[in-house]
Amino acid sequence: MYKFFIFVLSITFFSCSAPENKAVVKATSNITTEKAKPVVQNIANSSAIQQAKARAAKMKRDSIKPTRQRYATSGARQKADMVQTFPFDIDMKDANGKVHKSNDILKKNGKPTIVLFWLTTCYPCKIEMAAIQKEYEGWKKEADFNLVAISTDFSKNYPAFVDMVNTKNWPWEAYNDVNREFRNVMPGALNGLPQTFVFDKNGEIAYHKRKYRSGDEKKLFAKVKELAAM
Repeated sequence: MYKFFIFVLSITFFSCSAPENKAVVKATSNITTEKAKPVVQNIANSSAIQQAKARAAKMKRDSIKPTRQRYATSGARQKADMVQTFPFDIDMKDANGKVHKSNDILKKNGKPTIVLFWLTTCYPCKIEMAAIQKEYEGWKKEADFNLVAISTDFSKNYPAFVDMVNTKNWPWEAYNDVNREFRNVMPGALNGLPQTFVFDKNGEIAYHKRKYRSGDEKKLFAKVKELAAM
């Protein structure tokens, strides 16, 4: 019906004089405007409703108190407050729940020291330590060195750490980085595990390896043997 009306107006327009045409255009414009008003109003109302709903939803979210902590909090100190050189001063917890300082465990005793950084959820870490465990007894017969495995697990995974220490029967000491502070003192912030470091008798990093590939343990021991002979 609306299209038919426009059609009639078009015919009238072309058959009228200039003054009459102006009148027709004005009338058509008024009709079109009047017809568009409800549509515009509906759009405006819809936008206002959506904004009101969004405000109400936000108020509801803000009013709800969290029932549990969504993110793990860090107890790590600022880097400037930490000893930056080996053997550092970092809290490490053993499988019995006792906390030690790293400078009591990672001692400068004239021997090269291997430090294995790992996670209980890291499959390559488990493969690497299994490979080292297989060779460990033979290594000790050829060279004198220290080896400490330090997990960087969050505190929620500490029970898994304890379980692994008790079931794997590793021939080396294992600790959990209580506040995950080693990231602040080691090169690359320990991004990507496992990571293996070898410190020489002076506490300097002589070897560093990230991740694990089959045969890496042989390269590791070759370096340890070299340092032990110096």
